[in-house]
Amino acid sequence: MNTSTNTPARAFREVLRAPVSGWAWRELTYLFSGLVVASVVSPVVYVLLMTSAGLLITFVGVPLLALTLVFCRGVGTLERWRARLLLRTSVEEPEPLRPAAGRGGVLAAMWATLRSGSAWRHTLYTVLHLPWAVCSAVASMVLWSVGWGLLTHPLWYWVFPRYAGQPGIQLEGDGYGDGRYVDTPFEIGVVALIGLALVLLTPWVVHALTWVDRLLVRGLLGPSPLASQVRRLEEDRGQVVDTASADLRRIERDLHDGAQARLVALAMDLGLAKEKLTEDPEAAARMVDEAHGEVKLALQELRDLARGIHPAILTDRGLGPALSALTTRCTVPVTIHTDLPTRPAPAIEAITYYTVSELLQNISKHSKATHATVELWHNPHRLMLQITDNGQGGATTTHGTGLAGLTERLGSVDGLLLIHSPTGGPTTITAEIPWRDRHEDTPR
Repeated sequence: MNTSTNTPARAFREVLRAPVSGWAWRELTYLFSGLVVASVVSPVVYVLLMTSAGLLITFVGVPLLALTLVFCRGVGTLERWRARLLLRTSVEEPEPLRPAAGRGGVLAAMWATLRSGSAWRHTLYTVLHLPWAVCSAVASMVLWSVGWGLLTHPLWYWVFPRYAGQPGIQLEGDGYGDGRYVDTPFEIGVVALIGLALVLLTPWVVHALTWVDRLLVRGLLGPSPLASQVRRLEEDRGQVVDTASADLRRIERDLHDGAQARLVALAMDLGLAKEKLTEDPEAAARMVDEAHGEVKLALQELRDLARGIHPAILTDRGLGPALSALTTRCTVPVTIHTDLPTRPAPAIEAITYYTVSELLQNISKHSKATHATVELWHNPHRLMLQITDNGQGGATTTHGTGLAGLTERLGSVDGLLLIHSPTGGPTTITAEIPWRDRHEDTPR
């Protein structure tokens, strides 16, 4: 199928369908309902603002201004709902009004309202909405009514000679019967074609007008960039806390079920060997030998556990050697390429090591690959990691918790995980992690 030849045809079909499509009528409804809302709400806000400004020299003006701001925040709730319903535009709730810590009561709430940036942005939206709603609604109404009127002109042109006493639509003249009229079949057809052009054009003009409404709603009725960043940081902090808690539980479980259980058994075996030392030295020697084997196993489990927390080679020699050692434990042959002229911060090294370890484990368990490649490099602001395998593909964040948890872990440090894994392979997973030089995390 030739995409280049289908694109114009698809665009032409979209243009023809636009006048009767659902999105066009929803956007038109949004403009008309916006005019109704603005005609009722904005004059009230104008009066309240002027009254409160005139009374600011008295104490009455301050609470009246605060009530106006609260009213505008309520209007913002209505406008976000209209945008979500008719424009399919979802805008987050703005940051809540927060009185100063340790203060309560009406005065604290009033002061929090007056110093709220979101409340003033809502007020600005309400002030601007009426003139814009009038312009956009009138323009769309004129285009819509004129377009459909001209398009259907062949159906009602007979009204002029029968009821208006003239042969058709007058284009020019003195108003006393002398002039030029649209009264021939050719001219009536041309008028209908002009109407068709306007009917096809109107949905896109309306779409452009509602694009401005989308900008106003997103820019003035949503949270501020700073509030969004704070909210994102709070979510990232929660993910970090959850991840750390899960890691702690895993370490406790591994210690309890592994090394601790072996050490308890070792203590019991040594106790029995001590009792048999005088009675049956050979049995005691065998028990001591078995205990020695248990000690080796316990030490190995402790080393594996410590390596999983933070391998010593990563601290001593950096990412390149640590990842090389990590690839030797993968069941699939791995080729690694690293291009890091300097070492990143320890936290960046740790999360990169964990990411590679998790992805190589997934390749070993699920990919059925015969070869994998790990590439690591960085630009001035991001550390880039790309792992490719020739396995069966189909890797997603929806099946299982490995990739989903890895995405959350990277997101907690403002990182990004991109997955390209079509069914049948190959799979390419790219991770982007913010770059920080090692000296930035060095204590002073």
